[in-house]
Amino acid sequence: MSDDARFEDGGDKPLRLMAVDAGDLEVISTLVQDAVFPASEMSWSAKRREFALLLNRFRWEDRDIAQSRGRAVERVQSVLIFGDVAKVQSQGIERGDPDLVLSLLSVSWEPGEDGTGRALLTLAGDGVIALDMETIDAKLQDVTRPYAAPSKKSPGHPE
Repeated sequence: MSDDARFEDGGDKPLRLMAVDAGDLEVISTLVQDAVFPASEMSWSAKRREFALLLNRFRWEDRDIAQSRGRAVERVQSVLIFGDVAKVQSQGIERGDPDLVLSLLSVSWEPGEDGTGRALLTLAGDGVIALDMETIDAKLQDVTRPYAAPSKKSPGHPE
């Protein structure tokens, strides 16, 4: 038997990732796809130039293992923080509804001039949050233990 590390050996460790370029941001986008969050869990600090979300993230990195072992798929609460944010805009979001739950589909980057650009957080239902940033600076960190997904199934995307 080999003593090599296996991918699943790290399965219970909380994620702590940083994005400093568009490729890194794609990895974070993949991991936060189908995360859900109440609109009240968005925070923008112009003084700190920081935009943050507290997400209930589907654990895509654990899905195949959970299914092969016959256990429930999981979610985990995670914080997604963007730094160097100069401006935040949103479209298609009812900001006055405290019970509104949003679903994050993707995070993408539109480059601007001299390293600046815009991070686009695309939401289900045609909503979008646009963050004008000086540079790519994003962090994703799990902040709770994983828990069984209430739906008991993986999110689906019919074509």
